[in-house]
Amino acid sequence: MIKKNLKNFKWIVPSKGSISTDVFSGLTVALALIPEAIAFAFVAGISPIIGLYGALMMAIVTSIIGGRPGMISGAAGALAVVTVHLVKEGNAVNPDIEGAGLQYLFITLLLVGVFQILAGVFKLGKFVRLIPYPVILGFVNGIAILIFVAQLQMFKDYIFSEQGFRIWDPIKGTFISEWMSGSNLLIMLGLVAATMLLMFLIPKIHQKIPGGLVAIILVSVTVVSLEIPTKNIGDFVKLNSIEGVEKQFSEDEIVVFKTNHQEFEPLPPVDKSQTTVKAGLPSFAVPKVPFNLGTFYLILPYALILAAIGLIESLMTMNVVDELTETRGNGNKECVAQGTANIVNGFFGGMGGCAMIAQSIVNIKSGGRGRLSGVVAGISLLLFIVFGSSYIEMMPLAALIGVMFMVVIGTFAWSSLKILNKIPFTDAIVIITVTSLTVIADLAIAVFVGVIISALSFAWENALKIRARKKIKEDGSLVYEIWGPLFFGSTNNFTRKFDPKNDPSMVEIDFMDCRVSDHSGVQAISDLADKYTKNNKILTLKHLSPECKMLLIKANTKFEDMIETSIDDPRYYVVIDKMY
Repeated sequence: MIKKNLKNFKWIVPSKGSISTDVFSGLTVALALIPEAIAFAFVAGISPIIGLYGALMMAIVTSIIGGRPGMISGAAGALAVVTVHLVKEGNAVNPDIEGAGLQYLFITLLLVGVFQILAGVFKLGKFVRLIPYPVILGFVNGIAILIFVAQLQMFKDYIFSEQGFRIWDPIKGTFISEWMSGSNLLIMLGLVAATMLLMFLIPKIHQKIPGGLVAIILVSVTVVSLEIPTKNIGDFVKLNSIEGVEKQFSEDEIVVFKTNHQEFEPLPPVDKSQTTVKAGLPSFAVPKVPFNLGTFYLILPYALILAAIGLIESLMTMNVVDELTETRGNGNKECVAQGTANIVNGFFGGMGGCAMIAQSIVNIKSGGRGRLSGVVAGISLLLFIVFGSSYIEMMPLAALIGVMFMVVIGTFAWSSLKILNKIPFTDAIVIITVTSLTVIADLAIAVFVGVIISALSFAWENALKIRARKKIKEDGSLVYEIWGPLFFGSTNNFTRKFDPKNDPSMVEIDFMDCRVSDHSGVQAISDLADKYTKNNKILTLKHLSPECKMLLIKANTKFEDMIETSIDDPRYYVVIDKMY
């Protein structure tokens, strides 16, 4: 039932792709990537150009060699939250090196790439298939809520002082802002609604017309030609850049705020490149940091965290796209692609990143199915940066907000709200928990917690399934026929089935219909045999798997006399040797 619910919102997904739809969907994705990449760059405390470089390199590399055609990668917020701490620590460790934090970020991305490539080489990507569907539903719902909340921030205006500076709140560590009101709010809402309406109506006219791209262009042309007063990309970059953060102090003056025992260091001097999306081509450079153990120890924990988060988000996104397109991607190949893209970012000055569910759904919704869509998105982003920055900066934020709102509508699994009272209670708890933790904590934490809850629930349910049937043979011996899984969760129930003290002098335990799944099960058999031996009973073990026999005999040679080997081995085994 849960698996079907991801398919209930396929009304947003065209069934087939083509070169033309890949090109147009790539252009739409490129426009949607711009504000996200810029915003995440500011979260990480780096130039927006670094974020845009990261987005275009991730998109191109993963589209060419990735394991999931149609999936879009770029600069991601989940990684930006970790990156900001790395950049700050790098600046603190080597204050004499210009842009030290950024250089430490680049070398960390090289290590992130190595870890992710190794994950693909050792075929760890397949384990994403073990993630339960309730976790996936919670994941997409949480991501949809995060996308929605992120767009709401665009409806806020900063409060300025009489001198024209934004007012800094040293306690919260942010600039003070308030919700838009009056005509500004009405204009913004009207443009957002117009964009959403166009995206809804255009595909009804003709499915091959890229609704998102056409809507953005029409709204942008209308705003520019009629000179409608509303925030655009250029305003967004300038207001979120280091320029405008003067706090009424000169650039060379050292300012330290001390409030509630917290220190807030001044932002560095104004970097004019931060106030525009115009730049040249990314160039190759080796990170300028000391290559020693100190650097390795500093970047190692960040690299492990970034690699793990990046792979989890990428593989989860791949699962969602798989369901939407009814095709299957290659998780191991995607791990290698993500790692390669991050290494390219480290050498060419990008922020790095991972797969992005919002942009992937924008691509799928626009008809993008092939690798060309991601390549076009990356190349278009590069052309925008080099040649079309002035036009991009004129684009109204409302148009992009409208596109993202439509993504929210398409991403959120609305049917999951209807099935909460129809599915197992544990699955409902997992959906709610993963959704909540994705919003209030972290994506990786949410997935881990969801998987753990699902696994414990599965273990508990299967622990109750082990059964024992008793029968007496003609010679008076007692036979226990066991069926069900014997593993760490069911060992107590298994042990309680037997009565070594009162059973006859000869006892057989038949494991034909029992699967011994782990070492806890083997140990339970060993402990049970010891109890029968202490009570001077003759115990015979039948239909044990070769692995189980080997482990028992290795633990104690007495089992050579207990285990009957003259019969066929069981149909199930102690360990699954092969993973498919």
